[in-house]
Amino acid sequence: MKPISLSHYTATSCIGTGLSAMRAALAGGRGGLTPCAFETVDLDTWIGEVPDVDAVALPADLRHFDCRNNRLAWLGLQQDGFFDAIRLAAQTHGEQRVGVFLGTSTSGILDTELAYRERDAHNGKLPLSYNYRGSHNVFSVAEFVRTAAGLHGPAFVVSSACSSSAKVFAAAARMLQLGLIDAAVVGGVDSLCLTTLYGFNSLELTAPEACRPFDVARKGISIGEAAAFVLLSRTPLAGGGPVRLLGYGESSDAHHMSSPHPEGRGARQAMAGALERAGLSADQIDYINLHGTGTPSNDAAEGKAVEALFGDRVAASSTKGATGHTLGAAGGLEAVICALALTDGLVPANVGLDTPDPGIHIRLQHQVEHRSVHHALSNSFGFGGTNASLVFGQEVA
Repeated sequence: MKPISLSHYTATSCIGTGLSAMRAALAGGRGGLTPCAFETVDLDTWIGEVPDVDAVALPADLRHFDCRNNRLAWLGLQQDGFFDAIRLAAQTHGEQRVGVFLGTSTSGILDTELAYRERDAHNGKLPLSYNYRGSHNVFSVAEFVRTAAGLHGPAFVVSSACSSSAKVFAAAARMLQLGLIDAAVVGGVDSLCLTTLYGFNSLELTAPEACRPFDVARKGISIGEAAAFVLLSRTPLAGGGPVRLLGYGESSDAHHMSSPHPEGRGARQAMAGALERAGLSADQIDYINLHGTGTPSNDAAEGKAVEALFGDRVAASSTKGATGHTLGAAGGLEAVICALALTDGLVPANVGLDTPDPGIHIRLQHQVEHRSVHHALSNSFGFGGTNASLVFGQEVA
């Protein structure tokens, strides 16, 4: 496929609000996970919470979108000049020629959870202040971003669990190549809520400590939240950077609702598809950002898939030991991390890794390494066996 420019990008998570803070955390191999003290949750687990999200105030004309998820989105949009970049794209191409394609799994479900506490004791009705369309509705975050930016192009939300905000890159690439749009805002926003914390705990997937992807003693995931945005375009906008989306691959295991295929067949198909579209061989990849959730079965399956394609040659790390698993925002967040790896010349550490699982035969990155990265691959694999892999590269002057 023809390379697509990542003109501008930004991300906000527990390791930092905006790129500067993220760069410092990644370069220092630091994580942002803390013991869970979110809302009324009483669980022995760690989370990746973005500070002061609830202190964010939406502009008056956007208050009908008010919920934790959209406040997090608004916080993210204000970083690194990203909102200005969207407006520049609209001025350059026209407001109807810029799409908005975002991923989420939680949307504004926390608002519904809180509204249920205030139901009328007699008839069970939710409070009049509750606005489903602007909060819990899965499309809410895309409608919010499009409205805030004054865009009128196509928009949708992908909610395919943990592959959501990786799959939107593929969707946008297809629309760009078909000539339906000239630029697209992609990425994902997912915020902490009671359903995911208690839900993953009920599946016995949450860890009682900061998660430790690929470690022999790993005990599960640490749930996080994030807002990550990327402006894709056929050619870079003014001030745009050198990073390009070179290829994408998607697949479905069709194996189990919550467990990957034990041999990682779908994961391998997605990675192979991304390499094929990028016109690259496996030995041209310099870094792999692993899905790496920290659960025994997911890490083992991904390890087999990566080993089958790359052996133990390519440096690989899961950054979820630093950020937590940001669910529907993970693909977008980790795409931005790959972009920073390319531009900053660093291979992020697999935070939390002490003793690698001896049954996983890939080259795990214990510490941050500073060196040139020409091509990076990012994996995002979700419940139901929905897989997406993205290949990024840097334009050489």
